[in-house]
Amino acid sequence: MKFNPDEVTILVPTLNEAPTVGGVIKDFQKQGFRHILVMDGRSTDKTVEIARSTGVTVKTQTGKGKGNAIIEAMEMVETPYVILVDGDGTYSAKDSEKMLRPLYLGFDHVIGDRLGSPEKGAFGILNYKGNQLINILFKIAHGRELHDILSGYRAFTMESIRQMNLRERGFEIETEITVEAVRNNQRIMVVPVQYRKRVGTRTKLAPFQDGAKIISTLYRLAKVNNPIFYFGFIGMIITVLGIFTGVYVVTEWLRGVERVPMTILTVLLIMVGFEIFMFGIISDIILAFHREVLHELQLLQQPRQPK
Repeated sequence: MKFNPDEVTILVPTLNEAPTVGGVIKDFQKQGFRHILVMDGRSTDKTVEIARSTGVTVKTQTGKGKGNAIIEAMEMVETPYVILVDGDGTYSAKDSEKMLRPLYLGFDHVIGDRLGSPEKGAFGILNYKGNQLINILFKIAHGRELHDILSGYRAFTMESIRQMNLRERGFEIETEITVEAVRNNQRIMVVPVQYRKRVGTRTKLAPFQDGAKIISTLYRLAKVNNPIFYFGFIGMIITVLGIFTGVYVVTEWLRGVERVPMTILTVLLIMVGFEIFMFGIISDIILAFHREVLHELQLLQQPRQPK
């Protein structure tokens, strides 16, 4: 099915992207897109002037960070479909049809996979390995293999984005969007896209600091999406501490030394760890029941086919 460009908004969050933003916008305009929204994070270079010179809509976000830009922009979008793309020129507008086609086939969310065959030099070794690690952790925590959860090239229906409860303000927003899509049982398609070397602009992402925030967000959001993982991890840590203190207590006991306070602490740690783990199991059962009820309600809301 051929997509209609007038049904699509191209959302471009920017911050000091003067060398590339004009080319990004013009490339999408060449593909026939007229609804292009640039959400700027108070750039100090000529990003805003260059974007406005192309005739697109340019807004300045009130909050700080990429997450705020996306959250605020979603209140302005009026088309049924959205493509989210970075303004640094690393993604190709020629992949837009590939990104949109699954939406017209009934999918809710499309992720552009950069990691398959990126352009030489597009990723630093630390950045590439960090992305792979985060994807593995996502699969463990949320039970889905989505290849590139940090991709900045996405397409989605506005109906699907309105189901999400987005709160993250920075680079963690891609992680939260992906988690919310999984939590809402949305139909997600991953498609390979071209990923080019950044030219003229420096990345705003700090590998260690932002990487730690992303991993923390990934784990924290597991509380509502995979509670057995979230609480099980905490319970396991506490239980392991109890086992270590237990080994010490037994060693001292064999030497003829009684460690009553440590014995009490050992028992408490193991009991608390086990109880937290059991709480995770109970929460997981409740969540599964909740999802089943929502699924049944969705089936009831679907129009019946005439006989």
